[in-house]
Amino acid sequence: MVGLKPPEVPPPATVKFVSAGMAGCIADLCTFPLDTAKVRLQIQGEVRIPRTVSSVEYRGVLGTLSTMVRTEGARSLYSGLAAGLQRQMSFASIRIGLYDSVKQLYTPKGAENTSMATRLLAGCTTGAVAVACAQPTDVVKVRFQASGAQWDSPRRYSGTVDAYRTIAREEGVRGLWRGTLPNIARNAIINCGELVTYDLLKDALLRAQLMTDNVPCHFVAAFGAGFCATVVASPVDVVKTRYMNASPGQYRNALSCLLALLMQDGPAGLYKGFVPSFLRLGSWNVVMFVSYEQLQRLMVLARPVLA
Repeated sequence: MVGLKPPEVPPPATVKFVSAGMAGCIADLCTFPLDTAKVRLQIQGEVRIPRTVSSVEYRGVLGTLSTMVRTEGARSLYSGLAAGLQRQMSFASIRIGLYDSVKQLYTPKGAENTSMATRLLAGCTTGAVAVACAQPTDVVKVRFQASGAQWDSPRRYSGTVDAYRTIAREEGVRGLWRGTLPNIARNAIINCGELVTYDLLKDALLRAQLMTDNVPCHFVAAFGAGFCATVVASPVDVVKTRYMNASPGQYRNALSCLLALLMQDGPAGLYKGFVPSFLRLGSWNVVMFVSYEQLQRLMVLARPVLA
């Protein structure tokens, strides 16, 4: 199971839900600059309407981070953090906190083991539901992270609340759900890559008695989950980022965004920002899953005291 289960008393769904949201926020606080660097590298070279020539050039993870600090200040590394934390409180809580419950729901009664198909179906379900609920926060986060990539572009929003209002006013409520389909595809893939891989690796380590259910075991399983998720999700992640950040009318739909990317950069463009994606997703998974497991344990132990 993904959740840490103390002897005899499994953590209830509410504990997993709250623990996942808190762990997601902790992971975002630790890795947000890497996520911002990933976004900047993914949109680099994008043809804009209207065309601009004064683009900031980024080279590699460290180069991107140093360029942002030099040209925009250190605070730019955390641009969009408020929306990112809002996203995690809803997104991580649903896709991670409800994974075990949904997996049990899909598991046939009397089955001794949970099949791979059941795990994948549970991962896709919680990932899709989480995106449907948290999409506006993801759109705003990407917009803030992408701001500053063009020197001659004015600041688009004065704050997080202003961003929600402005997008809804100028692009309609649908603007807040821009890129929902590619984001559902991305997060269904990532959710399976992360949760199912973590689930299987942790279960394998415990069954083989190579490790006990502790921090080193959680670290190894989370690192492997982060790598698998990055490999399978990078192409759709690049398309999602570009489509969310696009000006109105720049792309007809996500497919046209994909075709424009392939024509401009070729298949290699689908893996733009892969290194920061892995550094971010790998470290995010390690921090999140280790925090998640420990928070569950603390909350379960604190329940009798608080009752």
